[in-house]
Amino acid sequence: MTKRALAVRHVAFEDLGLLSPLLLARSYTVDYLEVGVDPITPELLSAPDVVVVLGGPIGVGDTALYPFLPDELTSIATRLSTGRPTLGICLGAQLIAAALGADVTPTGKKEIGYSPLGLTPAGRDSVLSPLDGVPVLHWHGDQFAIPAGSTTLAETPGFPHQAFSPAPGTLALQFHLEADHTRLEPWLIGHTFELTTAGVDPHTLRADAATHGPTLARAAQTVFTTWLDEAEQVLSASA
Repeated sequence: MTKRALAVRHVAFEDLGLLSPLLLARSYTVDYLEVGVDPITPELLSAPDVVVVLGGPIGVGDTALYPFLPDELTSIATRLSTGRPTLGICLGAQLIAAALGADVTPTGKKEIGYSPLGLTPAGRDSVLSPLDGVPVLHWHGDQFAIPAGSTTLAETPGFPHQAFSPAPGTLALQFHLEADHTRLEPWLIGHTFELTTAGVDPHTLRADAATHGPTLARAAQTVFTTWLDEAEQVLSASA
């Protein structure tokens, strides 16, 4: 039986990255829903076996500027209510938090670049265990609160809420574990204004990607493989 993965994408270069070949290797068909172009409904998000809500440079609170956001939040909330596997990355994690009733707020600061991730005790016993102390790619300014009933998995000094899981097979990551360090240049082009205003030098990001990217990619593949194993167990149990 064909398995289907749907990626909810907000900007073209923030795609599935390292996760895509892992899904294809497991015989998933992979489709993208282009937010702001394609309609987004609870039915569309409820049907796939796996849904990944990707990142983007807007905020959860920007509903007056981006009128698709309420529909997206409603659709994500419906998806979460099914218990089917869902992964949120950066904006996607913030949308999951908001859909579960948690606050998402601007912090007035930016965390952009490669820096180590600290795992909570629960995080060290989770799918994220290969990331303990590993520099990951951060690219955010907003912060989510941890939804009620969810488990906090990771933190950094500036952003203590980096990852959480509300249920088996569902995972929210503030950082960009999916980003392929060999394809970072489109990020530097697309986010040039944000980098300039935050005082982040693209040369530094390129150098850090070359230094940390290969190790991070190996760890990310392990994390995603374990998460997909867990996701498929959830799907099997509900079949």
